[in-house]
Amino acid sequence: MIKAVLFDVDGTLVDSVDLHAQAWVDAFKEIGHNISFDRMRNQIGKGGDQLMPVFLPPEELEEKGKALEKRRGDIFREGYLPRVRAFPEAAELLKRVDKAGLRAALASSANEEELAALKRIIGIEDARLDAETSSSDAERSKPFPDIFEAALAQLSGVSPDETIVVGDTPYDAEAAGKAGIRMIGMLCGGFPEEALRDAGCIAIYRDPAHLLAEYEASPLGAGGMPD
Repeated sequence: MIKAVLFDVDGTLVDSVDLHAQAWVDAFKEIGHNISFDRMRNQIGKGGDQLMPVFLPPEELEEKGKALEKRRGDIFREGYLPRVRAFPEAAELLKRVDKAGLRAALASSANEEELAALKRIIGIEDARLDAETSSSDAERSKPFPDIFEAALAQLSGVSPDETIVVGDTPYDAEAAGKAGIRMIGMLCGGFPEEALRDAGCIAIYRDPAHLLAEYEASPLGAGGMPD
């Protein structure tokens, strides 16, 4: 019996992955590192604490990491956030989950300011959500399970095996698995279906509109839940 759904936001409910990647590319370039867009995009889904060590040696990470992450945030908010759009039917999917009597939570690694903006973009700033997390709620970002565990901790009486994550990256799936939660994978974030299945996704949909259209037959409707 599923009682709760934890939604990743970036790449799952909003089309922002390319924009996050470009913001990181821009920020790294300012400190003298020319990282290709494709290499960077493959890391999106991790938070800065897990992404930066892929490209910086420990000494430089220690010296420049905090300023680099802050600069990335500034670049994204000033240059790219206005270009973020919600995927079709994202808000409607959340309403469908609520209508079904399931508890809905946003399990995002975005900071509080960005998350508030993304909720406005989706059109759910006034929606009834049972929980939400931001980067301040987790010590470590995905692929560590902290953000999902923090969201679940806000949902009293719900266990991991009564919960489904909806996410778009292998890092989401890895984090969900470490928390003991199954995940539905979404292709709209740009990761290949094979990568999502290899990371442990129990079902794959193109985007929120596809999952909404197939809701009753999906794991959310219990029609497609594996034994």
